[in-house]
Amino acid sequence: MANLGNPRCALVAQQTPPWLSFPLLLLLLLLLTQADPGTRRSFVVDRDNDRFLLDGAPFRYVSGSLHYFRVPPVLWADRLNKMRMSGLNAIQFYVPWNYHEPERGVYNFEGSRDLIAFLTEASLANLYVILRPGPYICAEWEMGGLPAWLLQNPKIRLRTSDPLFLEAVDSWFKVLLPKIYPWLYHNGGNIISIQVENEYGSFGVCDTSYMKHLTGLFRTILGKEILLFTTDGPEGLQCGSLQELYTTVDFGPADNISKIFALLRKYEPRGPMVNSEYYTGWLDYWGQNHSVRPAPAVTKSLEKMLSLGASVNMYMFHGGTNFGYWNGADEKGRFLPITTSYDYDAPISEAGDPTPKLFAIRNVISKFQEIPLGPLPPPSPKMKFGPLTLRLIGDLLGFLDILCPQGPVHSILPLTFEAIKQDHGFVLYQTVLTVTIAELTEFWVPKNGIHDRAYVILDGVFQGVLERDMKNKLFLTGKVGTKLDIVVENMGRLSFGSNCSDFKGLLEPPVLGDLILTNWLMYPLNVDKLVKWWIPLQLKNKLNSRPLPSPSGPVFFSTTFSILSSGGDTFLYLPGWTKGQVWINGFNLGRYWTKRGPQETLYVPRPLLNQGVSNKIILLELENVPAKPQIQFLDTPILNSTSHKTFIYSLLTDTQSVPEPMELSGH
Repeated sequence: MANLGNPRCALVAQQTPPWLSFPLLLLLLLLLTQADPGTRRSFVVDRDNDRFLLDGAPFRYVSGSLHYFRVPPVLWADRLNKMRMSGLNAIQFYVPWNYHEPERGVYNFEGSRDLIAFLTEASLANLYVILRPGPYICAEWEMGGLPAWLLQNPKIRLRTSDPLFLEAVDSWFKVLLPKIYPWLYHNGGNIISIQVENEYGSFGVCDTSYMKHLTGLFRTILGKEILLFTTDGPEGLQCGSLQELYTTVDFGPADNISKIFALLRKYEPRGPMVNSEYYTGWLDYWGQNHSVRPAPAVTKSLEKMLSLGASVNMYMFHGGTNFGYWNGADEKGRFLPITTSYDYDAPISEAGDPTPKLFAIRNVISKFQEIPLGPLPPPSPKMKFGPLTLRLIGDLLGFLDILCPQGPVHSILPLTFEAIKQDHGFVLYQTVLTVTIAELTEFWVPKNGIHDRAYVILDGVFQGVLERDMKNKLFLTGKVGTKLDIVVENMGRLSFGSNCSDFKGLLEPPVLGDLILTNWLMYPLNVDKLVKWWIPLQLKNKLNSRPLPSPSGPVFFSTTFSILSSGGDTFLYLPGWTKGQVWINGFNLGRYWTKRGPQETLYVPRPLLNQGVSNKIILLELENVPAKPQIQFLDTPILNSTSHKTFIYSLLTDTQSVPEPMELSGH
């Protein structure tokens, strides 16, 4: 494989992150100096011979998807090296708009968001890049990568030629695209092609003007040489493809390869066949089974596609983790939030370990192209310890002045998260009863107006939970002046389908019996800031002085622990806990939902843990605490602990139908 090179030394010097060591930087500069300035680099479609040409020579990519935003930066090089050693010659990844522009006009390309550092690591791993910058990406990511602040204007029409949306898109791409321009292959970088939008044919709007606008914008900033393409499932090709863009398709192992490639030929008569998302596994939803796709199913279809000369990208090759609040959701009859783990049953596990599926795929690839010499790195060390007992810090409402120092927003009717500029996490809705309710009376929110879970507290006493699309009921009593607190949790905005405008919070005023509750105070809660700067000395006056015999949420628990320097990755297990959020040393590890499953453990990468000094773990339990408030760290994950049998995707013949749920829904 030819040396990929890197764009201008000056750019690399400016963008080099502090963690990039001097020897690594020296190697990078050596790579740059080896490039022959007289060689004209190109990546084009040879339609006469149905193939790609790289620098004039026939080329086929065997690629895998990896998302830098789901992997700690210190582990990027490890994951990329394993992908290259598996026989891949390219990687494919998205750029999530909302990860880089958290507020309108405020951009972040540092740390885990350092896109240039990731491109550098990919180049050092000798991997070409197939870039998917959106603006919409799906990826089971919060709101499909679109920033929630777009919904501050409730009339906006996302993913259309609505001027409100295009103005925001244009502003974003005028920041992003110039950053990647020097990294285009013909400019000396490793980006060989770029996708425009993502599976637009599945959106249901079919706004050709919008797709043409994006194409014109990409061409204006990136030029005419870079290969631009689209990706759609078979059902979306008609609406998602555009004559000016190269058309590719996505499908999984159980789908009919010949039939789908024949359909693709209707939209792209000549050129190489490309499966841009060949599914090695599948995603998980809370409350459903862990998805498993056997290796023989994956390798059989992969070998067939490669024998046809197709280029293939495997989605995912390494899934990673939905840290923090970044998971997306689907709506298939009801709201389905996606788990914290994005293991995906991928060839490289969530913890970065090679799996038997990886070796089977590597064996197939070796039949078609050269595999790098040398063995794959072994699994990383794992450690287990515990149990550890956590102590009660206090209930969430007790920290209200710290969680929301600016004070509440007042409104007669409740406002959405978006209206009060709270993108993620939690909002507290507070009011008081204006009449006495002497008998148990149903408390509810009309029109399925809870997005997504409401934790109801009456005069400081936890009453229970109301949930989106669920028919659970609560019955309350209270006197005039009784305080009603409702902590509403955003469980992740919809990331796929015809509706991206997934507003959060109380979308309708709650009702107690026949009484519509009004006059609300809304507190946007910054829990992460509280946890990150948690100093016991400063907060000791906030701690509950009385122990709670049976604490019920939302409440904070905490403990500290030390580890040996020889420790490794681990998996946090919370037996008996119900649902909540976990932070380790201030880092938001993600959601746990032990009661619902299937995921029972949270992946804890070794770099998150301190050696030689104490580590602090904080839990926000939202519902019920076990009799023994303990946690454990395990050396193996538990990703399937539901009460029903794991669904295993079966290998079908090409003549059979496809029973797989949501197989063609895409990413």
